[in-house]
Amino acid sequence: MKTRFLGNSSLKISKLSLGCMSLPTNLAEAGHILETALNIGINYFDTADLYERGFNEEIIGTLLKPHRKNIILATKVGNHWREGVDGWTWDASPTYIKHAVKESLRRLQTDYIDLYQLHGGTIEDNLDAVIDTFDELKKEGLIREYGISSIRPNVFVPFLENSQAISNMMQYNLLDRRAEEWFDCIVKNGASVVTRGSIAKGLLTSEWRQRLKPFMSYTEAELAKILTELEQQYGSLHALAFAFNLQHQAIASTVIGARTEQQLIENFNSYKQAQHVTSLHLATQMTKQEVYTEHR
Repeated sequence: MKTRFLGNSSLKISKLSLGCMSLPTNLAEAGHILETALNIGINYFDTADLYERGFNEEIIGTLLKPHRKNIILATKVGNHWREGVDGWTWDASPTYIKHAVKESLRRLQTDYIDLYQLHGGTIEDNLDAVIDTFDELKKEGLIREYGISSIRPNVFVPFLENSQAISNMMQYNLLDRRAEEWFDCIVKNGASVVTRGSIAKGLLTSEWRQRLKPFMSYTEAELAKILTELEQQYGSLHALAFAFNLQHQAIASTVIGARTEQQLIENFNSYKQAQHVTSLHLATQMTKQEVYTEHR
């Protein structure tokens, strides 16, 4: 498994990484997936305090504790939930962040978090206060680095420009190329992109015919035509999806989810196939390069 530096930091993360949100809640089943991830060379594991209301962090903390020195743990903050209360509220206040990081550390069974991410953000947030809080946590040694997970340019641009943030987690794939417009800006500010949604809800896999429905601005008919042609040209859409994302040096890693060990293995095999995709010109020409129309 190849690695890339995350922004201007010293963190080197695997080019294929595991998004843990879809891990099963059964410890044995989750353990098989995490063990397989480690065996194939994945070292970057992404979660959030919101997932399963903290239980996802607990699973990761329990199962990855023996491997802590060899992995990069990323989690997120901002969605405030309370025991016994349905739903959650957005809270990016310094008070909540300082409370939440300690709870995440407890659940993850670790003394530090490698990458702490603001889980969204709005233009109403006091970003200066958020940044100051993250800087404080970094100085205290509770986090090594910090970043953001946002597709809102009017949030992530000022956040990156005014901080030591090293990453932005964004939805990006061959059928949703809106993030491309901002890659140069993100890199210029010392950060990398970590992608999510990289297989477009299964449309960029061998199961695309079963999953076919309108996506972004594509009609079902448009998708059927494009995906058929791309499959004929490249063979594996799954491999093409990874090759397309990782061609960009701005992207440090493509995060994939897996509910089963088999899904993880299929993703890894496609990642290996992606190393042999030599030309992406046709894929680039056939798909739309749209831009964000909101939150600018």
